[in-house]
Amino acid sequence: MRVSTNWMQQQSIGDMMNRQSDLSRLSTQISTGKRINQPSDDPIGSARALDMTHLISDAAQYKRNISSANARLGLEDQTLGNTNNVLGRVRVLLLQAANGSQTDESRGDIAAEMSQLRQQLLGQANSTDGQGEYIFAGNRTGTQPFVSQGSVNYLGDNGQRMVAAGPGLQVATGDAGSDIFMNISTGNGTFAVSAAATNTGTAVAGSSNVTNPAANPSAWDGGSYSIVFTAPNAYEIHDGGGAVLDSGSYDPANDGSITFRGAQVAFSGAPAAGDTFALGASTKQDVFTTMDNIIKALNTPNGGKAPMQNALNTQFANLDQAINTLTRTRGLVGARMNTLDQQSSLNDDLTLQYKTSLSDVQDVNYYDAISQLGAQTTALQASQQTFTKIQGSKLFDYLR
Repeated sequence: MRVSTNWMQQQSIGDMMNRQSDLSRLSTQISTGKRINQPSDDPIGSARALDMTHLISDAAQYKRNISSANARLGLEDQTLGNTNNVLGRVRVLLLQAANGSQTDESRGDIAAEMSQLRQQLLGQANSTDGQGEYIFAGNRTGTQPFVSQGSVNYLGDNGQRMVAAGPGLQVATGDAGSDIFMNISTGNGTFAVSAAATNTGTAVAGSSNVTNPAANPSAWDGGSYSIVFTAPNAYEIHDGGGAVLDSGSYDPANDGSITFRGAQVAFSGAPAAGDTFALGASTKQDVFTTMDNIIKALNTPNGGKAPMQNALNTQFANLDQAINTLTRTRGLVGARMNTLDQQSSLNDDLTLQYKTSLSDVQDVNYYDAISQLGAQTTALQASQQTFTKIQGSKLFDYLR
């Protein structure tokens, strides 16, 4: 093989260029602190680093989502607390109004305050957040959800705004006003009791419940029935068609409760023959209608008698259902906030893991890099010295 001087020079130049390239790469790694500064440095590691970067970016977005969701849920909880205070005041006033010592004038004063509380309740239902969006409008946050035109109408929808709080985790950031203020079960939540307008006695229906539902869940069948007093001390149970299903004696001095088919109703006072109380499956009634019915009963002249007491007791049960609905909703809001807090901690842990993995993949080991830099510098200097000697040598130098 014939070795020319030109070939040797080219080999030396190529070796020096490689050494300079290695030095440049090491200098860049040391100055940036990154082992991978371009995909060609490590194609596989670069792909892994890109995946880790995306995961870190996703975690940062989850953190922003959680912060926004917590702020909105916190505002909802505060609003529900204010609403609960309003309904709590209504309940106190209702208890005062049911006292037999009240007069038409004093009940009228209570009704006037309840009218103001109704306006406060409507204002709470139309609350907005810091962006001017309605809290209880479902997904129609730009539309005022509750409009009072005699009765109150709901103009929002039944949707819930969701936010991504973590991989595969969606959390609701609000509740539709239809579930909180409108679609509230009447009575005890299973059935409701109402007195006939034609009753002439002093019998008043009080608390009602399903007896031992855990042991006998099918006892109450959800049908329509009537308790018909055939005498001041006797009653019959009629079905929806008027057929007699059962009968018994009534003694207000000895408990005064009537029980049939899993339903129990407490009575007080003296019924007249023919007085009737209807029992039917609970329906839905909005809290504003409940308050309107209470105000109407309180403004009825010659109050304090059984008809008004029965009307108030009916609405009292409905009011308690509204308060229970608020309490359950606040519980759900609290559970979501707890979920968000837990997910936030988990996201922080995951972010730390992602950053650690990213550092392992792309960050430079300064000790190794500096050691390599020294070795490459020495190698480059040797290549340069070798090139200098080869470049200055001639064939005639060996023929002398």
